[in-house]
Amino acid sequence: MAVTVIEYFLTPMSPWVFMAGSRPAEIAARHGASLVYRPADPGVVFSRTGGLPLAQRHESRRAYRLQELRRWSARLGVPLNLQPRHFPTNTAPASYALIAAQAAGGGDLAVLLQGLGRAMWVDERDIAEDDVIRACLQAAGFDPGLADRGLLAGAEAYAANTEEAVARGVFGFPFFIVGSEMFWGQDRLDFLDAHLAAAGAGKA
Repeated sequence: MAVTVIEYFLTPMSPWVFMAGSRPAEIAARHGASLVYRPADPGVVFSRTGGLPLAQRHESRRAYRLQELRRWSARLGVPLNLQPRHFPTNTAPASYALIAAQAAGGGDLAVLLQGLGRAMWVDERDIAEDDVIRACLQAAGFDPGLADRGLLAGAEAYAANTEEAVARGVFGFPFFIVGSEMFWGQDRLDFLDAHLAAAGAGKA
C-alpha cells in the first residue's frame, strides 16, 4: 500500500511554524504518513502570491498579529518573545541545514525545526549564524558539520522548493499539502489530522 505523503512547506523563522511544534510529525506518525520538510523563501513566496512582508503591512494587521501570537502562545503553552531581537533574519542558512539534515538522516527533524524556532523566539539568537545552527543540529542528533556541507545542494533545493510552493498554491507558513488538499496554518492541524483519519478509514 502506498504511503501518504504530507508536504510541509515552511520557513524556520515563522512563529507559527514554531508553535506548530512537533504536532505535524506526531500526526504523520499516527497515520503512518511520510512528512517531507520543504523549506522555502518567505520573501519570494509572499511577493509572488500577493502577500506583504511584515514591515509593509498596515498597522492594524501588525497589531492584530501580535494579539494572535500572544493568545496562541498562552493556549499552547509555548513561550514566545513577541518581538525578538533577530527577527526578521536571513532564513537561507537554517533552511539549508534542514535540507541537509533531511537528506543525511540520523536525527530528529522535528526537534531540529523546533530548536531553530526556540533559538529565535525564546532565546533571542540569530538563526542565520553558524554557531546557532550547529548547536541546533547537534541537539537534534545530527552532525553539526552539516551546517557547512552540501551548501550548493541546499541552495538548489531551497530555490526548487520556493518555485514549487508558488506553483502549487502556497502563500504562507506553515502550509501542508496532501494530494490535492491544502492546509494553511498551525491552527488547521486538526483538519489535517481529520483528513488523514478519513483517508485511512476509506482504505480499511
